[in-house]
Amino acid sequence: MKDFSKTGGPSVIVVMGVASSGKTSLGERLSERLGWPFRDADSFHPPENVAKMSSGIPLTDEDRKPWLAAIAAWIDELRAAGKHGVVTCSALKKAYRRVIVGDRPDVALVYLKGSRELIGQRMAQRQHHFMPPSLLDSQFATLEEPGPDEEPLVVSVTASKEAVVEEVLQGLHLG
Repeated sequence: MKDFSKTGGPSVIVVMGVASSGKTSLGERLSERLGWPFRDADSFHPPENVAKMSSGIPLTDEDRKPWLAAIAAWIDELRAAGKHGVVTCSALKKAYRRVIVGDRPDVALVYLKGSRELIGQRMAQRQHHFMPPSLLDSQFATLEEPGPDEEPLVVSVTASKEAVVEEVLQGLHLG
């Protein structure tokens, strides 16, 4: 994990994980606690991507390029302005994380890790989300867990929502 103890924390937090791992919930809570702006990666998708996913069709890497570029641009705008922010993004592949986190030393990667069974149960309980449960298997098949070289803060999704928030704030030296 990146050491933010000397810098007072990261400028931007990227929360990653498969669908229904709790990214949005954590992102909103971190934003509220820190007073930082929050964006869910879903808001960066072009309409064509949303239509594809709503039809149960997984996105290709080509589909994801403009989406990842838009997320990276938002992160860079915050950093250039000396501001902070929180963004959620599934960021399932290392190549995707290279685009949105890359060599930015002041950007923290938080990985919400959980079992297929637990996350499947959560997804089945969700309403009003464009990703059907049938795509969860493709998410787990695509997932390349971040390794030590990416210096992630790995957090188990089995804890309570508030406990996860506290773990992230402590781990990133923000609480």
